[in-house]
Amino acid sequence: MLKQRIITAVILLAILLPALFYPAPEPFVGIVLVLIAAGAWEWGRLNGCGQAVSLALAVACVALCALAWQGGWLARPLPMLWSLWGAAWVLGGAWLLHAGVAGWPRIPRVLRLAGGLLALWLAWLAVAQARVTGINFLLSVLLLVWVADIAAYFAGRAFGLKFTRNRLAPSISPGKSWEGVWGGMAGVVALALAWVAADSHMQAASASLYTRLADAGWWLLVVAVVFLAALSVVGDLVESLVKRSAGAKDSSGLLPGHGGVLDRVDALLPTLPLAMMLASLIQ
Repeated sequence: MLKQRIITAVILLAILLPALFYPAPEPFVGIVLVLIAAGAWEWGRLNGCGQAVSLALAVACVALCALAWQGGWLARPLPMLWSLWGAAWVLGGAWLLHAGVAGWPRIPRVLRLAGGLLALWLAWLAVAQARVTGINFLLSVLLLVWVADIAAYFAGRAFGLKFTRNRLAPSISPGKSWEGVWGGMAGVVALALAWVAADSHMQAASASLYTRLADAGWWLLVVAVVFLAALSVVGDLVESLVKRSAGAKDSSGLLPGHGGVLDRVDALLPTLPLAMMLASLIQ
């Protein structure tokens, strides 16, 4: 399993890194589009659809992304769209987690499919806009999610259930603790402060999300990164909820050793659009 994980990770990095640092954003945006389409196919399968419907969902996702790309949305500020979608993630995520695993099948399948398609499309649009904004900006958002996850893991291992009696969401993801969530939040605050300090000493082609937030106020920086870390947990838990409802361990086997695409991007689905919302509101 470890060997598979390493091989898959090396192949993905060999494809993604050159595209990410290519002077123009198109190669990276195109590769992410392929991954998002694969995620749409997985979404159909997790919601009980056959191969034909799942493939149709992937095609629909590609079509939506292509229309937005062709329409010039990648370079267009969309504060209203990001604000509405951010509110939808906050309210919808809270409702889904409150309803739990048993509540997911009660939602009509057409709404589940449409919601997933919308989430994947807007996540692609957000990552595309972030890459157009600049590599430094995009990396600051991606690293926030990864650092939150890593810090939460080690904090949970070291302090899990030492300060609280209950786990975060035992019926959805039994391994997660509140201490892990707090550790993840502390980790992203440290990351943000270090990134702002690095930005001040380096002349990056684009400002990071953290520097933009800090310019608007240090209190806003701290509140915003804690908020984004919390929503990354929501994204992870929502995908775990859907998998548990479907009786699946992974979203698919497309990435050997890592599960599926949705397993890798679940925390990014709410975080990327919300980062674009914050950026559009403070510019």
